[in-house]
Amino acid sequence: MNVPRNRTLFVAVVSLLIVGVGLAIIFRPSSRIDYGDTFDGERAYVDAAYQMSLGPRLPGSDAHAQAVDWMVESLRTYGWDVEIQEAEMLSHPVQNIIARRGSGSPWVVVGAHYDNRFVADRDPDIERQDEPVPGANDGASGVAVLMELARVLPEEINGQIWLVFFDAEDNGGIEGWDWILGSTAFVESLDIHPDGAVVLDMIGDSDLQIYLETNSDPQISAEIWQHAAELGYGDVFINEQKFSILDDHTPFLRGGIPAVDVIDFDYPYWHTVDDTLDKISAQSLQVVGDTILAWLLVQ
Repeated sequence: MNVPRNRTLFVAVVSLLIVGVGLAIIFRPSSRIDYGDTFDGERAYVDAAYQMSLGPRLPGSDAHAQAVDWMVESLRTYGWDVEIQEAEMLSHPVQNIIARRGSGSPWVVVGAHYDNRFVADRDPDIERQDEPVPGANDGASGVAVLMELARVLPEEINGQIWLVFFDAEDNGGIEGWDWILGSTAFVESLDIHPDGAVVLDMIGDSDLQIYLETNSDPQISAEIWQHAAELGYGDVFINEQKFSILDDHTPFLRGGIPAVDVIDFDYPYWHTVDDTLDKISAQSLQVVGDTILAWLLVQ
């Protein structure tokens, strides 16, 4: 390292760098500069990184509460009408975050879960299976895409769009819990039904391959996969069925609402302690964000 002769100047420059880094850490993603009105995968990745900086967003934890505060504050900053839906499922408090824009028909819901799993019970290291899942892909990736959609979707839209951040999706198989509690509470609360719903789950994998989920509505699936193909993402949105999955789209289907699960279930770090930020990529978030945005803009 070549140290400047003017030590006072050197110290001043270093001090400014330290202050800059500190400010970058202190300011949350919602306070960063505006990237424009197109979906930005790098910006979405920042939102994923912020969630990960909180720690696992386990129901009842401080990290969970901080995530709720961040989502609500950011969504309101982006001009959405925001509600925290409070419910109780299996004696557990549930908080779904609902962001609304527009009115009338068509009415489309796009959702993702933000909670994480209490235990990494699929981890190959038995001694670590009691640790929580960090949830970079299984949680943070879907939320990150929704938050970026919230930033770039126009205020004037045809019909209405609801972005819903589901709580308590991921703790089935644990005593006293079950899967998809938040989305179940949401669907049960509806007096009238939306025209369709799309759930984004585990869509940040650096090696992203999204197959058609077998239970999903075929018409909406075909529309989304067609948009992906037109955008040049046919190698990611693969037009073949592969998995049948219980996920947050399931309560919609049970309620007679057309719904699709957009998910890459070929993820080796699912429910392990290695579901960390380095396993996801901005490019994968970009691909999914571009595709869902294109689909939403023609509703």
